[in-house]
Amino acid sequence: MSTSGNWLGSTGRLALILAGIAVIWALINHYGPSIGITTATEKILTMTCACLLLAITRYFISISLNVKEIYYRRKARQDHNLPQEESRLAQTAQHHETLTRLFLAQRDNYGRFWPRKVQILLLTGSTADVELLVPGLTSQLWQEGNRTILLWGGEPSTSLDSHWFNALRALRRRPLDGIVWVTSALTHSAKTDGGEPYQPILPDTMDAIAQGFSNLYQRLGWRLPLYVWSLQSIKDNDADRVTQSVGCLLPAGCNPQELGVRLAELVPTLIERGIQQVSDRTQHLFLLKLADLLAHHSGFIAEPLSALINPYRPSPLAGVIFSPASFNTKRSVKHHWQKDKRWDVLIDSLCSLPTGLAAKKRGFVWGKMLRIIIAAAMLLWAVGMVLSFTVNRHAVINSSAQVKLAANTIHSVSERLHAQLDVQKILDSLQYRQLKGSPWYSRFGLSQNDTLLTALWPHYEASGLPLIRDAVALHLEENLNFLARLPVAASPRDQPLQAAYQQLKLYLMLAQPEKMDASWFAKTLLINWPQRKDLTDGIWQDIAPPLLDFYARNLPYHPQWRLATDEEWVNQVQTLLVRQMGLLNSENSLYQKMLAKVAQQYVDMSLADMTGDTDAARIFTTASSMTAVPGEFTRKAWNEAVKPAIEKMSSERREEMDWVLGENKNIFLEQDSPEALQSRLRDRYFADFSASWLKFLNGLHWQQAKTFSDAIDQLTLIADVRQSPLVALMNTLRMQGKTGQSSAAISDSLVKSAKNLLNRDEQPAIDQQSGERGPLDATFGPLISLMDGKTGIQGNIPLNLQTFLTRVTQVRLKLQQVVNAADPQAMTQTLAQTVFQGKAIDLTETRDYGSLLAASLGREWNGFGQTMFVQPMEQAWQQVLTPAAESLNAQWQAVIVDDWYSKFGGRYPFKNTASEVSLPLLARYLNGESGRITRFLQTRLNGVLHKEGSHWVQDRINAQGLTFNLAFLKAIDTLSDLSEIVFINGEAKIHFELRPATAKDIMQTDLIVDNQKLSYYNQLPNWKRFSWPGDTQAPGASLSWISTQAGTRQYADLQGAWGLIRLLDKAEVTPYQGVNSSFHLRWKTHDGWPLNYTLRTEAGEGPLALLQLRNFVLPSKIFSIGATEEGS
Repeated sequence: MSTSGNWLGSTGRLALILAGIAVIWALINHYGPSIGITTATEKILTMTCACLLLAITRYFISISLNVKEIYYRRKARQDHNLPQEESRLAQTAQHHETLTRLFLAQRDNYGRFWPRKVQILLLTGSTADVELLVPGLTSQLWQEGNRTILLWGGEPSTSLDSHWFNALRALRRRPLDGIVWVTSALTHSAKTDGGEPYQPILPDTMDAIAQGFSNLYQRLGWRLPLYVWSLQSIKDNDADRVTQSVGCLLPAGCNPQELGVRLAELVPTLIERGIQQVSDRTQHLFLLKLADLLAHHSGFIAEPLSALINPYRPSPLAGVIFSPASFNTKRSVKHHWQKDKRWDVLIDSLCSLPTGLAAKKRGFVWGKMLRIIIAAAMLLWAVGMVLSFTVNRHAVINSSAQVKLAANTIHSVSERLHAQLDVQKILDSLQYRQLKGSPWYSRFGLSQNDTLLTALWPHYEASGLPLIRDAVALHLEENLNFLARLPVAASPRDQPLQAAYQQLKLYLMLAQPEKMDASWFAKTLLINWPQRKDLTDGIWQDIAPPLLDFYARNLPYHPQWRLATDEEWVNQVQTLLVRQMGLLNSENSLYQKMLAKVAQQYVDMSLADMTGDTDAARIFTTASSMTAVPGEFTRKAWNEAVKPAIEKMSSERREEMDWVLGENKNIFLEQDSPEALQSRLRDRYFADFSASWLKFLNGLHWQQAKTFSDAIDQLTLIADVRQSPLVALMNTLRMQGKTGQSSAAISDSLVKSAKNLLNRDEQPAIDQQSGERGPLDATFGPLISLMDGKTGIQGNIPLNLQTFLTRVTQVRLKLQQVVNAADPQAMTQTLAQTVFQGKAIDLTETRDYGSLLAASLGREWNGFGQTMFVQPMEQAWQQVLTPAAESLNAQWQAVIVDDWYSKFGGRYPFKNTASEVSLPLLARYLNGESGRITRFLQTRLNGVLHKEGSHWVQDRINAQGLTFNLAFLKAIDTLSDLSEIVFINGEAKIHFELRPATAKDIMQTDLIVDNQKLSYYNQLPNWKRFSWPGDTQAPGASLSWISTQAGTRQYADLQGAWGLIRLLDKAEVTPYQGVNSSFHLRWKTHDGWPLNYTLRTEAGEGPLALLQLRNFVLPSKIFSIGATEEGS
């Protein structure tokens, strides 16, 4: 068996693997750092992954084979096509699994290109017949030997499963080289070994077989040569007989009659060889008996086979092979086939089959068509290359001739200019082809367009510049020299200024390629130079336009062609032109004259003009300083008078203020050019336009309503779209704000809108350039965006005028319900208290929405925005707030204040009396979580008052229009601070520490707080922790001392729960600098001795905070009604 696939051997494979690993390691070391693989661990891990990936790729087919085998075996068991696994039964591999194993085996034998080295034959027929020819094939499914592979294909009339055909077609491009039908039915004998006569093949059987082959071709997609192998029942069991190939090869298109003739032609040869074998050994009768069969009964073979070659469904029948059954040929090696001489005729004929019988792919053959197309394309390309060569060669030769003629100074100027014109035509053509592409017949890889164009430019520069540029410059210098030689005070009356200006501009264009205007240059130069001295009139007028136009068009792309000028001479000419044309003029004077003239033509626009037939006086008033917008600052004035006037003024200042009159005077020209003048006048006008409108609109005021009903009527008026002065005013402002917009700007807006629709994913969250389409967009843009609904979105609600009007309508309906209620005052209070409790209503939401609209307009429109969107809602809100505030004051007085004074009035610490406030009762009011004061504020004022830390702060939005009593805010902050320190856990409890300090002549001090004693004997002082109030039946505080001059004396003995606070009230308290938790306490005795202690608290001032309750007064009002604030 061939082992060509293993030419490396084990040693070679090992060397190859090691070399591959070395290459991978080198690649990782070289390219690894560039992709982030730097450490040794990362390199080793990458190396391992790469080797693992290569191993999986190398053995992917084997892995997939095992996976497929497991999958299809399990599927076959599920479909009950195979029995469950039993140890006594051997499982039979499926056809597609067998072909995969065949693929691997042949690759090992013949290498990776084994499909080109072997021939594959598919044997069909009954199992018994195929076993007689190739023993073991039906069970092994394939056998191989001598570069020939035999495959078992089953019976022709029985179709194989689809997996088999898929695997067979994937085996190689042409799956088979031929098909062999093995049959023992094409024989004729009196009786078989069993004594039964042979039955001829029935026509229906042959039709089924022929149909089977047709289906097989269709499934494979190939039309393959078919061989019929007839096993004869002639007894010739001598194993020593010399085997030989006996067969009849058929031509393409063979018919049944020709088949019979071909079979008959075998008889003489069979008789000759049969006699030779019989003479050698009398038992070798196979050839003679076969000759007898073909001589007397050939129709028994030809007639059944005629079904395979009928004209309606012909099969590519390539031959008929005869042989007896094989014997003693079964091999012990599985899948190995021993070829004998019987196969020579069949196998040798596979390589020499006629065209009609050779293997051919069914259907449309893309490969053949592709070859035809490629061949035709190559032929056409060759013809095109010849044509292209001819065209390009002619262009090069013609260009060379014209260039030589134009450069030859021997010829006349006329001849040279005509040649130069021809060169320009060639250059024009080459430039056009470079831009649009060369003609198809000059391409085919041989186009010399760009090369020729590059080669011609230097020749044009050498011959064309002296003939064209230098001649033009000389003519213009001669004309301008007259002006340059004039004295400063002279006036060039003999030469028109316009002509001098044009000549200077023409001259400077030659020196400044970036300023060249080709169409103007050629046209104007011909007017200034109608006749050239060295040419006749007709010739110059004929050739000058294309010559000058070509030079002017290409000068900007070839700046090296620029003309070298005398700057001093040019400056002199420029200065004279500037002086003579009188460039200086007063811009302010021009602007004021223009405005004064326009103002006489247009009347001022008042508020009534802006709002049309609506009743604007009911809701708006104008400022006394400006009751109307000047008439010159309107859209009508701009379109009809101002814009034409500005353009006329700029035009009258002429084009002489451009770069021609002195590019060295940059500042002067930038300020006084016509474009700059027009731009400055335009900008100045629109700045005044914006300022006038802003001053007028920001001066508008909202008419204050005297009653609740008047406020509702105002809301009704502004929300009615048909009669709303606000809508009418906004429409007027929208129209006026678009003054100065050009049609180009509007078209740009349409294009931008279309782009936004097509590229929604690429749109920014906020378009900073939206709406910037006119000179007034910086001012009126926010207002126009508000009208168009482009201002933005707050939550899910768009910010636009229509939404505001809808909200105003909702508020108006709500307020009308209040007015029409049975008890309007009660309903008003209920509405306001809803806001006080932190719940939003239509009125507050619309008020907030109006504030957002006003803010979206920007600072410039602050007055206008407040008047239009904020003040209407503020006024309505004020009408609701006033009765509600009075009601809430009454509730505060009844629920909290009266009860407070009934329980705590005249008691310590609020008053300096012996009667003390109950700490548990005080906790019920001051508890930060569930105290009565906190609950009242949180339930009834949650919308307008909220807590930030330990302080109560009014809500700036919901509390608009309300005036809080400052004493009330201060009082609840004081009580809130105490709650955070004393009543943090609900009940009064403070923990603090005291440390005694030494004092002159004081030997001992004793401090007792609620039976907690601290004694000090002038030793090293220590901190002692105290709790107040203490857990004792006899609360109180006392302080005594012993001095060097007297015995024990008592400073104070204060009984009661507030004893400590009373004692602290007598001390001098000094906070430690830089320490917020420590305080120095000093009690001074009546003898003048100081008793010193240091207090350290856990939170805030500790027990000292309770001193804030001395003379504390709880205000009786929350809100100040009118102009007076409650102070008590």
